[in-house]
Amino acid sequence: MKLLWVILLLLFVLSCEDNDKKNCIDESKITNFSCDDVYDPVCGCDGVTYSNNCVAENSGVTDWIEGECN
Repeated sequence: MKLLWVILLLLFVLSCEDNDKKNCIDESKITNFSCDDVYDPVCGCDGVTYSNNCVAENSGVTDWIEGECN
């Protein structure tokens, strides 16, 4: 019986979606604005490394930190 509960718990944890990543892209902010080619990487809340904050912002990313993603 304990094994069944462990299996159910694992299935629940593995099936949960990461809503933070889903909600960190605002499609209304996606633009085709041209950004500088300066490489100053930022890590978007979606786990993608963008070449700079301008590229992240124009991709609709709502939050990022300086530096590359791991």
